[in-house]
Amino acid sequence: MPNHSLGRRTLLGAAATAAALRHAHAQSPALPSAPIALSIMDVAGALQIDRPAIELFRQQNPRLISRLNIQVAPSPELAPKLRAQQDAGRVDIDFVLLGLGPLSDGINQNLWTQMLPAYSDVLPDLNTILIPGAKMLQDNFGRGYGIEVSYTPSGPLFEYMPARMTDTIRTPADLLGWARAHPKRFVYARPANSGPGWTLLQGLPYILGDKDPADPVNGWDKSWDFLHALGETIDYYPTGTAATMREFGEGSRDIIATACGWDINPRAIGIVPKEAKVFMLDGTHWLPDAHFMAVPKGVAPERVAVAAKLMAFLLQPPQQAMTYDKGYLYPGPVIDGAPLSMAPQESQDVIREFGRPEYEGWFRDRPVAPPLTPDRLVAAFRRWDEQIGSKKPRAG
Repeated sequence: MPNHSLGRRTLLGAAATAAALRHAHAQSPALPSAPIALSIMDVAGALQIDRPAIELFRQQNPRLISRLNIQVAPSPELAPKLRAQQDAGRVDIDFVLLGLGPLSDGINQNLWTQMLPAYSDVLPDLNTILIPGAKMLQDNFGRGYGIEVSYTPSGPLFEYMPARMTDTIRTPADLLGWARAHPKRFVYARPANSGPGWTLLQGLPYILGDKDPADPVNGWDKSWDFLHALGETIDYYPTGTAATMREFGEGSRDIIATACGWDINPRAIGIVPKEAKVFMLDGTHWLPDAHFMAVPKGVAPERVAVAAKLMAFLLQPPQQAMTYDKGYLYPGPVIDGAPLSMAPQESQDVIREFGRPEYEGWFRDRPVAPPLTPDRLVAAFRRWDEQIGSKKPRAG
């Protein structure tokens, strides 16, 4: 009889030896001899979540960081700015907080320093700490260049006021029938400018059973037909999600497209009534979203070493628990071991008052689908703008 125990020990020993060799070869550069002014650019709105933990790192590490220089910019400005700095040999952005699109674009343009495996002696083993949905995004989009810092299953979800919408909507046909019976009372924002908009756009092919949910050009026939039909009931497409929330809160809309964070946070800050409810359609797959950390190529090695230390700090459970925030990117943590009970009291209070018990069941029971690759997402946005949004005079 073969000795499976011995074979297992041998395999484990080989794996441990390989890990030790990887660790031995991954020795990151030395830290600076004097504190630096760390330059951070945010193109994802991530500082709303991450700034308290970043400030805490600075306070706890005065020998590494003297001050933080914070910049905020629209994501389309990031790549041209970095390319110009890199071409000139003067990169003055050390650390970037960004989303899936600009991260992937930067990988394709060779803008980022590959942090893993180069800094595996500083950074944690992401394979062992990330929750499944976050690991899928890390593997598919981060690829060692971007390190995930916060995560949400996102959507697509639909938000409604129970006093104004009493129908049961379970299928796309139900939603379309309701919208035809109540013209101008449902709306979603232009997908290229809206998280709920792009999760709805990418989620429909799964709900409708399209031929290829990963191919918006050749595989979305049912989805494009549905969006055309739904568009006949919509008076205009707002250029951003905030406008849909405001109109919903004011009572001019009865149903809007939403996502986890856009459900919780606007109710917590009073833009949307607390009593608003959400529903999902049958067949829904979660389309996840995340914020990543990245370091541009051309940053001095000792500054990259500080950035790696900051990344590792932000992935520790106490700092991960801060990402619950006020539901902005709910739930927020990318790792196991950062429960709500570890979060600041204000975050605990907000989530307990404005969170939804059904989310945990939906997170557990509904599958997670990978978002479109950047080139295909751009193609989907372009087709939506040309064939759906252009039909309305006020479209974005």
